Amino acid sequence: MPERLEHDPVFEHSVPGFGTVRLRPLDPERDAAVVHAWAGAERAVFWGMTGLTRAQVAEIYAHMATLDTHHAYLAEKDGSPVGLLQTYEPEADRVSECYEVRPGDIGVHVLLAPAGPDGPRPGWTEALLTAFTAYVLLALDRHRIVVDPDVRNEKAIARFRRQGFELGPAVVLPEVDIPDVHLPEKRAQLAFLPRTVAFPDVPDTDFR
Repeated sequence: MPERLEHDPVFEHSVPGFGTVRLRPLDPERDAAVVHAWAGAERAVFWGMTGLTRAQVAEIYAHMATLDTHHAYLAEKDGSPVGLLQTYEPEADRVSECYEVRPGDIGVHVLLAPAGPDGPRPGWTEALLTAFTAYVLLALDRHRIVVDPDVRNEKAIARFRRQGFELGPAVVLPEVDIPDVHLPEKRAQLAFLPRTVAFPDVPDTDFR
């Protein structure tokens, strides 16, 4: 079989009525401009990158690319970037200090592209979350997703609940201040999506 190139998609998912979503590994240099534009907007303040330069954003993702526990992917539709998906092992993240991590858990951060000049696009968020969920729970063979949106972001929390997520506790994620990473303390609403809920017809792996 031919070797997969760095920018080839690692996953493709067709969403009826929407199209095909492709995920490929984020390239810290090549994709820094688009991620900088998304993450630097006021709507993404909880992402923690407002005020950073493009070079600083590239540096953050270059560091992430060296980790085995955290991964970043760019989502594309029809060749255009439409979202950023980050996955991480909860036991290697500060969220593990706020809930009891189970075998088969995986953490997810999602940042979607802002609406274009034509305004909001009904159905886009649901379609992208459906594709991301399929990748994480089916392709990566995980048991449960954990997310930690801003506790004040009622819109994001409602969006996750419509996707089938079950609310957990509201928590305070502790500050992280180490040489390569600084994350301020933040209040978050934990929510969980078991594979048995998202894909009830798919046999669940025994992670015990």
